Amino acid sequence: MSASPRGEDGQTPQPGMEAGPRKAMRVAAVGDLHVGETTRGAFRDLFERVGDDADVLCLCGDLTNYGKTPEVENLLSDLKACRIPMVGVLGNHEHECGQPDEVSRMLTDAGVKMLDGRAHEIDGVGFAGGKGFVGGFGRYMLSSFGEGPIKTFVQAAVEDANLIENSIRMLRTERSVVLLHYSPVVDTVVGEPPEIHAFLGSSRLAETIDRYDNVSLVVHGHAHRGAPEGRTNRGTPVYNVALPVLKTLGDTPYRVFEV
Repeated sequence: MSASPRGEDGQTPQPGMEAGPRKAMRVAAVGDLHVGETTRGAFRDLFERVGDDADVLCLCGDLTNYGKTPEVENLLSDLKACRIPMVGVLGNHEHECGQPDEVSRMLTDAGVKMLDGRAHEIDGVGFAGGKGFVGGFGRYMLSSFGEGPIKTFVQAAVEDANLIENSIRMLRTERSVVLLHYSPVVDTVVGEPPEIHAFLGSSRLAETIDRYDNVSLVVHGHAHRGAPEGRTNRGTPVYNVALPVLKTLGDTPYRVFEV
């Protein structure tokens, strides 16, 4: 599917946009739960409580430590307590054991709408996204130059951004939320050692998001010591909802936004 022509502001107008119900939706988001093989019942209260505060729950990756089947089973045991729709993306930790597709399948079977290049609509609000990838920010973003392995690395980042763009393009909703694991902006990784900023996200993700004018906000995880908020160049709000960051904001183990 080819991209639609861009408007004068550089963003991509999407034909046939549907306003959907005008009632605001409460969207909760959290990432980086890091459930382990011995982690049982640690997040049951979270999943029971979130239905009182929100209409949809976004899960922003690194839900397990290594992507092992017993870890996912422990997560799903707690996840059963959730009474609202769930959408999610994988994190890098779900890839560690080499079975990300199986992790995604288990989450899907449990009712989580996984957004790896796909999109989903709930009550007139669109949800799109994917894991994202690394590469750095702004003028320091890694480019496809030099050795073959560098070019392969950058091509993987480009392909990942293309998947996310496809998912955004699928939506016909005036209000949309983009889920990522990696950050699209440097703002929300500030606080982490500068030496690892390039491994916490990429400006390619923000460039993709800024092509579309129906993205209301972006949520991501991964940067445990990062900052809670930032914006893309065109002003789309970006929120770091990694659980360690949320703990610095108060006792609520998720963050709720009105869309």
